[in-house]
Amino acid sequence: MRGLTTLFFMYGNLEPEERVMEGSIVDQIAILVNKLGWEVGEEITVEIGGTSVSGIDVGEEYNKKWQSPLGTRKYNKDAFIVIKNQSRRDLSKSQPNPKLKGHHLKTEKELAADLKERDDKLNYDTYSK
Repeated sequence: MRGLTTLFFMYGNLEPEERVMEGSIVDQIAILVNKLGWEVGEEITVEIGGTSVSGIDVGEEYNKKWQSPLGTRKYNKDAFIVIKNQSRRDLSKSQPNPKLKGHHLKTEKELAADLKERDDKLNYDTYSK
């Protein structure tokens, strides 16, 4: 399914007698999509989460109760659906703050100044020690 646009068109074109389930999952998704401000034509993907894939080659004879052949996908009882709006996905990389410097790169003087600044903000009495 390419996205919710297909869902919207299917839902919008149903005849009145076909609308059997009020409050169906399609209705709930439509309400949430409208609440998020998503628009028709945006790239939407629907994925399943809460699954596992066997990564162990168990051979020809294996305990079917506890083992699965390599590559077998199992759906957990609490599996869930993830709906992603790929059109609104932010692909820009995070930019480092040029003012920040790792503590391991600071000199003793810089570390002491940072400590004093923090203590001053917390109103610690550092002069009487």
